[in-house]
Amino acid sequence: MNNGITAALIRGLCINLSGKPQFVVFQENSGKETPKNALKIEIDFSASEDLKKAQRGAAEKIQDSYNDWKKSMPAQDGKVIIPSCAALTANGSRAVFWIDNDYDSAQKRLAEKNDSPLYVVNELKSADKKAYPGAAGRSDVVKNKITLITGGAQGIGEEIARNIASSGALVFIADLNLEGAKKLADNINECEKRTAAVAVEVNVSSEDSVEKMINTVALTAGGLDLCISNAGVLKAGSVLEQELPDFKFVTDINYTGFFVISKFAGRLLRAQSFTSGGWKTDIIQVNSKSGLEGSNKNGAYAGGKFGGIGLTASFAMELVEYGIKVNAVCPGNFLDGPLWSHPEKGLFVQYLRNGKVPGAKTIEDVRAFYESKVPMKRGCTGIDLTRAIFYIVEQEYETGQAVPVTGGQIMLH
Repeated sequence: MNNGITAALIRGLCINLSGKPQFVVFQENSGKETPKNALKIEIDFSASEDLKKAQRGAAEKIQDSYNDWKKSMPAQDGKVIIPSCAALTANGSRAVFWIDNDYDSAQKRLAEKNDSPLYVVNELKSADKKAYPGAAGRSDVVKNKITLITGGAQGIGEEIARNIASSGALVFIADLNLEGAKKLADNINECEKRTAAVAVEVNVSSEDSVEKMINTVALTAGGLDLCISNAGVLKAGSVLEQELPDFKFVTDINYTGFFVISKFAGRLLRAQSFTSGGWKTDIIQVNSKSGLEGSNKNGAYAGGKFGGIGLTASFAMELVEYGIKVNAVCPGNFLDGPLWSHPEKGLFVQYLRNGKVPGAKTIEDVRAFYESKVPMKRGCTGIDLTRAIFYIVEQEYETGQAVPVTGGQIMLH
């Protein structure tokens, strides 16, 4: 079990104590000195233990360590005490984790080596807490939450990243194009005047790459609340003519990639759940209306998306045990995004060339054809999709769903 999983277990404990998101920052090369007020945790892992058993055992150790640590700290009436620092000894190796209410504050504690405990009121467990939610804006559901978006450096992923960051989340922008992800993260941080985005490299079709990415997220911020599997590709083509490598390329990213993301994100979220006391987390696949109705001369894409909905429902059944909701959003066409509008590789160009739209002679003809299919007479936008994501996160009593965001083009039955 690695330090990333341990960070998630510590974060889960702090979430349970505070009733709200917390951030845990891993200190590399922590040396031998243990901070005076640190929560001290000692765990011995057996190489033969399966991951789930090891996570549960570590969760129990962390809880017991907290109970002992709390007795040695001064109490404050009506407040819960939370460690701002945790020192781990595991199989002879040492690590230190720094904790606070937001990412920049946790980084500041690390820099200053400020180990003074935190005292908070857990509103979720307070006797005065009302049984009904307040009237805050829906976007508040992601405030201070740790979010991961694959394929986040451009297109609809970029729009989702900007919208969620502006709503107060810390967003990890994961992309094969690391330079593009870094450029976007820098721009978001400048706009938000805080650390609101962090770039991380990933190839979603590679297990090693995805596992490394998830561990990076955990070591950087302590865990995860919302994983948005958005990375996707499209190569249109007739079933009578499309080459098998092109079909596999689309399926590897759109279908298998979602499985790989869910596998490793799910392991991290499961670990966090063992200490977080019922804290709900989300895995959301950005699917497509093509996953609900098929797509002419675009079978690789539609087939992968249909399969993604099957995975969504199946993962939802399995992961609900750990408080993990798994849902999909199925947007209509992002006609103004690069997927459609790129002058050389966009779908308008591809569909015009392969004759998918009967009688179309120009790109404008292709666009008009697709706009005419939507009752609201326009394509989907980033904010349309983000609002659907906010709804899914807010709605705790729903999992395994595929939510259309199509302007009425696809309607629920």
